Amino acid sequence: MTNWRIRDFHSADLDGILHLWESLKATNVEPVYALSEVLASCEKDHAVVAVLGDQVVGAAVGRAAHDQGWIVFLATLPEFRGRGIGTSLLAAVENRMAPHGLNKLSALMPESETRVEAFLGRGFMLKKNLRYFERKIPVQRQELEPLGQLGGRILARDLWENVAGMHNEKELLERRLVLPLAEADLADEYGVVPPRAVVLFGPPGTGKTTFAKAIASRLEWPFVEVFPSRLASDPLGLAGALRETFLEIAELEHAVVFIDEVEEIASQRAGDPPSPLQGVTNELLKIIPAFREQPGRLLVCATNFIRALDSAFLRHGRFDYVIPIGLPDRLAREAMWQRFIPATVVDDVDVELLVDRTEGFSPADIEYAARSASQRALEKAVYDDGGAASGGAASVREAVRKGPATQDYLDAIADTRTTVSEEVHQQFLEDIDLLGRV
Repeated sequence: MTNWRIRDFHSADLDGILHLWESLKATNVEPVYALSEVLASCEKDHAVVAVLGDQVVGAAVGRAAHDQGWIVFLATLPEFRGRGIGTSLLAAVENRMAPHGLNKLSALMPESETRVEAFLGRGFMLKKNLRYFERKIPVQRQELEPLGQLGGRILARDLWENVAGMHNEKELLERRLVLPLAEADLADEYGVVPPRAVVLFGPPGTGKTTFAKAIASRLEWPFVEVFPSRLASDPLGLAGALRETFLEIAELEHAVVFIDEVEEIASQRAGDPPSPLQGVTNELLKIIPAFREQPGRLLVCATNFIRALDSAFLRHGRFDYVIPIGLPDRLAREAMWQRFIPATVVDDVDVELLVDRTEGFSPADIEYAARSASQRALEKAVYDDGGAASGGAASVREAVRKGPATQDYLDAIADTRTTVSEEVHQQFLEDIDLLGRV
């Protein structure tokens, strides 16, 4: 006769569940589901415990969805194993889930699990040649509403890899920003404080916005872009709306917050009496220290005119790094051309010549020239090459299949107005020495 009994889980049993969890870890068994998931299912799904007096000696937790049930946790204290408690717990939790009309009950257990008999005793079959795959979803369900209200979104996971070239900039951002944020525990062991706010500066079209999005993609954090021009019409005024926006951002567990052309709201304060915009700058200067106190967030401000920023804005303690994003070097330009030229013709195009001809071009300039060349080649193939357009659909497809040639790209390059003048580029190089902080 057993001296233990099985009953439904009570909230007071949480300490017992935690003790069971720790007993598994002590025997080098790594549970499949996180402790937070197990505790949440105890409260919201189906859970039973085996008790001896007031002591919890075992537990089984299940979750049902549609016609599928899952055992998410099964544990007994080491000294109580071999008494049939596991099989009885499985039977009890299955009975609790039966009203859902389950067609299948499954369990995922760690490979080191030794209590296979408990499952076999309840009619479970041990499936061979199966692998368990898992990926954590970066945004919790309760965050979706505030994220949507902020206009934030989860970006594609491959943006970082898709940034063509710019190897030096990517490596710097990876080391300074991504590494300490993604590996916060490891950073803490080395005494590294993860960055909370950075400024990206450089000439127009050099990819500052692209890098901000790529950082969010790399971290798998929500991306929230703050548009001061949109907030200006708020009844609270721009300063008040900015404050409220950052209070809403505080509800998110993680976020990369991006403000483009930040010089519009953080320019040099001057004049007597103070202008309304100075009040906005003052508010932003108050917001940043409060933002820095919250872990799991990164503020990225971008500017084309760093000299226009208020000197107090760039002060140590507000921004960890002031990072230059300049024109692409030769290797970066080559990577960009390799990306933009169609794979069907890239081997026939003199890429090295295009790289030579686009020195001083920004990434945006190169992309424009590449797309312009493709459009010109398409139009020439369809309308100018022997009247292909009048020869039917087959003739058009054959003409289009040829693709752009080196001369198409050279013509497009010649007609492209570069975004960054030599004067602006020289000022940028000076700004790196005067204001850069990496």
